[in-house]
Amino acid sequence: MEGLSYSKFMGLVHKAEVDMNRKVLADLAMNHPETFKAVVAKVKELAK
Repeated sequence: MEGLSYSKFMGLVHKAEVDMNRKVLADLAMNHPETFKAVVAKVKELAK
């Protein structure tokens, strides 16, 4: 959705030490796409 595969995204989530489980992330993606987009951007930034 945001240019990452699921496995790559989850790897970045763990690397960035973001404390959200897959269910919460899936809910954000489906019901709050702008918030999910912000989370993805932050994860990409923190994982560098």
